[in-house]
Amino acid sequence: MNKVPTIDVGAATAVSEADMANALRVLAMDAVQKANSGHPGMPLGMADVATVLFNRFINIDPAEPAWADRDRFVLSAGHGSMLQYALHHLVGYADMPLSELMRFRQFGSKTAGHPEYGHALGIETTTGPLGQGLATAVGMAIAERMLESRFGTRLVDHFTYVIAGDGCLQEGISHEAVDLAGHLGLGHLIVLWDDNSISIDGPTELSTSMNQPMRFRAAGWDVHQVDGYEHGAVAAAIDRARASSRPSLIACKTTIGKGAPNLQGSEKTHGAPLGDAEIAAAKTAMGWPSAAFEVPEVVRMAWQRVAERGAKARAAWEKGLAESPAREAFLQHLSAHLPATMGQALKEFRKEHFAKATKVATRKASEMALTVINGITELTIGGSADLTHSNLTITRGMASLRPGDFSGRYIHYGIREHGMAAAMNGIALHGGFIPYGGTFLVFSDYARGAMRLSALMGQRVIYVLTHDSIGLGEDGPTHQPIEHLAMLRATPNLAVFRPADIIETAECWELALAATDRPSALVLSRQNQPMLRETTPDANLSAAGAYVLREGRGPRDLTILATGSEVEIAMAAATRLEAEHGLAAAVVSMPCWELFEAQPRSVRTAVLGTAPRLAIEAAARLGWDRWIGDGGAFIGMGSFGASAPAAELYLHFGITVDAAVAAGLQLVDRGGIDR
Repeated sequence: MNKVPTIDVGAATAVSEADMANALRVLAMDAVQKANSGHPGMPLGMADVATVLFNRFINIDPAEPAWADRDRFVLSAGHGSMLQYALHHLVGYADMPLSELMRFRQFGSKTAGHPEYGHALGIETTTGPLGQGLATAVGMAIAERMLESRFGTRLVDHFTYVIAGDGCLQEGISHEAVDLAGHLGLGHLIVLWDDNSISIDGPTELSTSMNQPMRFRAAGWDVHQVDGYEHGAVAAAIDRARASSRPSLIACKTTIGKGAPNLQGSEKTHGAPLGDAEIAAAKTAMGWPSAAFEVPEVVRMAWQRVAERGAKARAAWEKGLAESPAREAFLQHLSAHLPATMGQALKEFRKEHFAKATKVATRKASEMALTVINGITELTIGGSADLTHSNLTITRGMASLRPGDFSGRYIHYGIREHGMAAAMNGIALHGGFIPYGGTFLVFSDYARGAMRLSALMGQRVIYVLTHDSIGLGEDGPTHQPIEHLAMLRATPNLAVFRPADIIETAECWELALAATDRPSALVLSRQNQPMLRETTPDANLSAAGAYVLREGRGPRDLTILATGSEVEIAMAAATRLEAEHGLAAAVVSMPCWELFEAQPRSVRTAVLGTAPRLAIEAAARLGWDRWIGDGGAFIGMGSFGASAPAAELYLHFGITVDAAVAAGLQLVDRGGIDR
């Protein structure tokens, strides 16, 4: 590290980048110590790199944290959150006064344990699960290139900077993201690697021998290796990276806990306070005032110049925007507001296929609805994890993104479900687009980490999950989802749609597109489904989450609940129960539990009724007892599936009309739930 002089608070000229870096160290050490919780090692180790990046390069304006052409900064190594909070405090974000640093990791503070999008100004994405920030940043860089291809560099010309650690690069998601970024040639993506050779267990040589620079070069990245404490070398590397047409890795050789004289270089600094004695020794070595959280005014003034530079850059950009003939189109695109004609177009689509009684798999119905959607708006960006023609996520006229050409609207993510999900988060966070991407429902397991963050951040990301049950047939139990619906439904703020037919599929697409504060999962069948709606689909009945698709004649004797492909079975069973046994059986389609749960109790009661309830779903029972009650019955899966044609599997596992009729009769005979 550069030698740090004792600071003369009366001499502004004495302030160096080393002084600025030490301000970050001090605030991080003191905040972690006061909280008695946190990770001081990374902020101390990367303080100099962060200082060079912010002091010389990054364009942000704390007064307008969301201006469109700002640089994006992603702290992928989110455990080092105090580095970001200290940066935000020193450059002047309004919600990050010193009092917030003093409340680090306390309930209600802006300084959460890991950076959280929407919780504090200037946090571009939630990080903490290692590798997620890096992979999300790839999506941000994709979005930047796509917007630039549409509106030019006068309006769109910014960089995405990432600070990542060894853990980020070891996580599997990083391999997916790094490969995709290198393939596409994302030249405005710059990753600063905290190359300190330490993880929680100790030296990284305990678990890896990976040559990371060679790995990145093999993936098509530019790679620079520097001493993380040689400011000139770090700056030169960033300069070269900014000029490259390829993504860049800057391997910054650092020491974890740098500046803590007795603990630096040890894993002990990773996730625990340094202790009062070590902090005092560190401040003495820096020539720093001993009082907690103290930063000399001249150092604060130096950091304020970062904000001043950013304000000038924003003002120049806003002038260019005001003079641009593309101003209105750009702002409309950035807002990601759907055309007002979308609802009517999808209504007409529903009415057309109601009249035709169109029978198709719901994955095909999704493709047909997307043809309407993608024809009306340029905002939607499709993609698939190498299952395009199985998920049916591409529509006529959609060109694919290619290296050097970002004018298209379709992304071939490759066999990278996790990377796809994280990239879609980044695209949504960046702004200007509505991403959707497809894979098989069973492979949502691979995407789970990023899907959870979609929900946590409240991003409009749409997951198209096809081949949703044993109905996919011969591919067998490895590909047949059983527990996946329960897992997705257990995720807060995720709307899970399992439509029964073409009408519900179009309705669910409309609802997913309209949900700006949460992700959606469209769970779709491989096998054909008949059109089941019995009345003209003027209103979007799926918006209530569940509705009476068919009411029995007279007071209900039984209510049959179902989703997706099993609604057809429920309808057939209700018909037989009435015709052969004189029972009034209502059928309730439940395309989205989350929306139904949000309805007033009176609405839910009117839909569910008081008669005994039978639920049918070719998936695990978990969660269904909420709707059927203690006296209800369930027909579904209690084991993994098998390899056979779909019809044979439904028969083998007892998910049939005969089974539903028998279960319904038994429920009515024993009284079911209280009526």
